[in-house]
Amino acid sequence: MKKINTGSAFCFLLFIIAAGCTVKKISTVNHANNFVKGADVGWLPQMEATGFKFYNTNGKEEDCLKILKERGINTVRLRAWVNPSDDKTRGHCSTEETVAMAVRAQKLGMRVMIDLHYSDSWASPLKQKKPKAWEGHDFPHLLTDVYEYTLGIMKSLKAAEVTPEWVQLGNEIPGGMIYPEGSTSNWNQLSQLINKGYDAVKSVSTKTKVILHIDRCNYNDRFRIWFDNATSHSKKYDVIGFSYYPYWLKGKPDYTLSIDDLGNNLKDMASRYHKEVMVVEVGGEATKAQNTHDMLLAVQKKVREVPDGKGLGVIYWEPEGAGIWSHYALSAWGDDGKPTKALNAFINN
Repeated sequence: MKKINTGSAFCFLLFIIAAGCTVKKISTVNHANNFVKGADVGWLPQMEATGFKFYNTNGKEEDCLKILKERGINTVRLRAWVNPSDDKTRGHCSTEETVAMAVRAQKLGMRVMIDLHYSDSWASPLKQKKPKAWEGHDFPHLLTDVYEYTLGIMKSLKAAEVTPEWVQLGNEIPGGMIYPEGSTSNWNQLSQLINKGYDAVKSVSTKTKVILHIDRCNYNDRFRIWFDNATSHSKKYDVIGFSYYPYWLKGKPDYTLSIDDLGNNLKDMASRYHKEVMVVEVGGEATKAQNTHDMLLAVQKKVREVPDGKGLGVIYWEPEGAGIWSHYALSAWGDDGKPTKALNAFINN
């Protein structure tokens, strides 16, 4: 039997213990840094194409994505439309443009979420129009359309060496998507469409998490009914996505009247369905920057309070969409081309 050098063995044991402690410490730090502080920037290519200039807080012209990163943003959300027009505010967002934006963001060290609307333009709770190229297709053909389109985007991203951390199937779909076949009046068909998208995403990247997203996230009953149906119909997904816009809440435009409802719903969804949760859309009035700043702090706090680290983060919808260009009231950008102080809520928070 070979004699063991007890001194060497003791040193080796200390090394293993120290290494284990170090790994545990790094993991904790990485978890803290992984909190999503994001911006949906689907309008950015159009804004740049029409000559809109972006300036940092020092008044120097700079890439909008860099300005956002300086404000603490670490994630971009990009919408994708099937065959969009070139309209200034209702077009663009093709596969090619979406991939190019994803590459830009990744080069700056940002994480990427892709939001598939399954339409040629805006999809929303009141509008889920199927792409023109899919009109007239029977349901089995629509299943193939969803799979092949989703697969095509995923393959295009992979070819560009981008692996999105999240892909959202449908945009704000409380009533379903790809009407009329994918309406919630037929949960069986809606589930099949979503599962086709899920399978296409996972066939290219098993690491990418799939999000299902509905609006008015301070209404718990609305979410329970929807995700109970999703569960009973074996719908496949990884993350529950929320929209939170106090501005649009009837009788509750002051966020302090609904923020606790949001927090309770986040916790309930994570616990009830054993899923991660994320506020994938949030916004406040550009002309009330301090109020929007305070609201963003409150929303982030509620997401961080979800137990077991299941609260992933918060994404501002089109913060760069200055009203002078977009006529959208809920950006976080001034007409002078600079971000408002609302975005300071993401810095070191």
